[in-house]
Amino acid sequence: MSESLCLLTVHAHPDDEASKGPATVARYHDQGVRTVLVCCTGGEQGDILNPAMDTPEVRAALPQVRLRELADATAVIGYDDVVMLGYRDSGMPGTPANEDPRCFARAPLGEAVGRLVEVIRRERPQVIVTYDEDQRGYPHPDHLRVHEVSVAAFDAAGDPDAYRGAGRPWQPLKLYYAGFSGERVLAMHGKFLELGLESPFDDAWLERARTHRRQYTTRIDVSGYGDVRRRALLAHATQIDPESPFWFGLPPEVMRDVHPVDEYILARRAPSADDVAAASGDPGSLRVAADIGAQEDDLFAGVRDPANR
Repeated sequence: MSESLCLLTVHAHPDDEASKGPATVARYHDQGVRTVLVCCTGGEQGDILNPAMDTPEVRAALPQVRLRELADATAVIGYDDVVMLGYRDSGMPGTPANEDPRCFARAPLGEAVGRLVEVIRRERPQVIVTYDEDQRGYPHPDHLRVHEVSVAAFDAAGDPDAYRGAGRPWQPLKLYYAGFSGERVLAMHGKFLELGLESPFDDAWLERARTHRRQYTTRIDVSGYGDVRRRALLAHATQIDPESPFWFGLPPEVMRDVHPVDEYILARRAPSADDVAAASGDPGSLRVAADIGAQEDDLFAGVRDPANR
């Protein structure tokens, strides 16, 4: 391709980029791929989960603290740029924050999509990573809205009739949903037991891991990047308790080798020339077609020369 490669990830709050696929981003950054994070909110409603950081001074300046933590975490991961979409954290349903018209969940969908379209057209990514619609494990309104906005923006960014004031049209080629697989949970649980440690995964976690299996299309080998998630999470000192058994219960040297794979679902694929030529209906409809059944080990599979991986 004549265009340089770019990976754009869309996350809801500061710290989400550290828990969902940071090793993948680090790997691609090291390969020379431009890596861009879109963070939709400032995370103003996040609880302070680290007792050492729960002070009046931190609480009084929490929005600024969270932005500093985000800068530290993205430096660890290797993001080349961070774009704040400019909305407030929506909090959970029933809270005053969720009624605030400035929050992400209350923003007009078309407005939020337009902001993301402008970023996509400026950065020109071939690949976008976001969240899927299934958020049963943690149905935060901002996570649900990230899915809605990302899918709509993927389809609109290449449409010359959509958002005409948001830059020159650019069609991303692939849209992925980031995963946290049951296989990962079971592998971690097994390692806790093998080492004689108490597992943080209760029966509900294990039942969901065994029964709620996703059809992941893409598995990225992140061997050698096992410390990225740990270091990026620790950079979010207000949000992450360094004593958390969920994140840090296994020794770092053990955790590096426990399921060193990040999983994704290929959800959207823009049409190739062959697709358009073969289409019997409206070629534009191919923009929402996914490669169901595809098995990949590269988010840029089909985009770049395999010899240059």
